[in-house]
Amino acid sequence: MTEEFLEHVLAGGTTEVEEAVRKAAAAEIMPRFRQLAAHEIDEKNGPHDLVTVADRAAEEHLTASLTALLPGSVVVGEEAVHADPTVYEAIQGDAPVWIVDPVDGTRQFVRGEAGFCTLVALAVRGELLASWTYAPALDEMAVAVRGRGATLNGAPIRSGSPTPGAALEVASSHPDYTTDSEKAALLRLNVEGVRPRPCGSAGLEYLAVARGLLDATAFSWEYAWDHAAGLLLVAEAGGADTTVAGEPFRITGGNALPFTAARDQTTAERIRTLLRGR
Repeated sequence: MTEEFLEHVLAGGTTEVEEAVRKAAAAEIMPRFRQLAAHEIDEKNGPHDLVTVADRAAEEHLTASLTALLPGSVVVGEEAVHADPTVYEAIQGDAPVWIVDPVDGTRQFVRGEAGFCTLVALAVRGELLASWTYAPALDEMAVAVRGRGATLNGAPIRSGSPTPGAALEVASSHPDYTTDSEKAALLRLNVEGVRPRPCGSAGLEYLAVARGLLDATAFSWEYAWDHAAGLLLVAEAGGADTTVAGEPFRITGGNALPFTAARDQTTAERIRTLLRGR
């Protein structure tokens, strides 16, 4: 059953997962959008790291529905890892793993802004097979399948290349989430021909790169739930990613940071060079 489902997904059979993601958002997220009470919002690691009742309920919903679709699979979700950090180790295991961020862009969600999404990626032994990026308030569903390309609401998308001579727009880690050394690396993007700005929802920034609406990202943290779905989306849209060490980003961790995902390899290498400062 497990191998059959994985083959089904790799053949482009993503409808069941799309439906599961949409149902979780419809049941647990959207009824609470712009309806949150103060007691339904908590801080995890300070005032810039928020979690809501919607995050927790949506992750529970997805954990049940996704593991039912793929018996023997496990879920690595942001909220489950916060409660028990050892859950993260499953990404390196042999069982198929669903990597879930129930509400990516929680700060935007709390503020009543539409720039948030639900991220789901399917991986086996550290290799990404498929991903789903769903922005329910925008009615946008982006899907990527390894070797089969990327789509947005069913239509193929390509990242293309930046316009020659135009300044590169780069979404980078928000200063609130960076160490001094990371700030120093990201400040190197403040050069002529590059326009860095703090990122919003990481998942939606990746989608913007895949659509050719943003030239690159530059991130200084490596939690897989923020990056797995988007990295596959960018890759299948024709883009590229690299760490400052010149290696592809590994969802299993241990990456040299910061790292970038960009519309093409040339742009990725330019951003990497700036981040290294050499």
